[in-house]
Amino acid sequence: MQDILQKAAKIKLVIFDVDGVLTDGSLFIGDDGQEYKAFNSKDGHGMRMLQDSGVDIAIITGRVSKVVEHRVKDLGIKYVYQGKREKLPAYLELMQRTGFQNDEIAYVGDDVVDLPVMVRVGLAICVQDGHPFVKQHAHWITEHGGGRGAGRDVCEMIMEARGVLRDKLATYIAV
Repeated sequence: MQDILQKAAKIKLVIFDVDGVLTDGSLFIGDDGQEYKAFNSKDGHGMRMLQDSGVDIAIITGRVSKVVEHRVKDLGIKYVYQGKREKLPAYLELMQRTGFQNDEIAYVGDDVVDLPVMVRVGLAICVQDGHPFVKQHAHWITEHGGGRGAGRDVCEMIMEARGVLRDKLATYIAV
């Protein structure tokens, strides 16, 4: 675990996939074609805390969804790539936009489409219920599944590695 924490301490940007990572992978589509997704509020709060601690967040997802637009706006995420079935070109563009290097970036995925990015980043993370082949290529596997707290696991682990988690949590009990 010490090796993982050393990698995590260098992270300046965390990229999250959406379906299967920030959601449980279920897609609810109404008769009118409207898509619905369930996000975990604890993941969202973890993402806010991580951003407040100085780490940027990005989204790269294969689907296009208004629900995702609303969620990322609510969370203040400025780097959003939707409709990217091939994620590597979006990753390379994001690196160029931010100036971050591979070892300063973490990627959280769950399926084989995430591997072209995961094998390049400094910290490759797979959710607990991710595909077994993806788990083989991850540096770290979350305790919780996609949409069930995996995002919070990632955020807190990175904040712990950066030495800010204890102080961040203490602000909630400060008198």
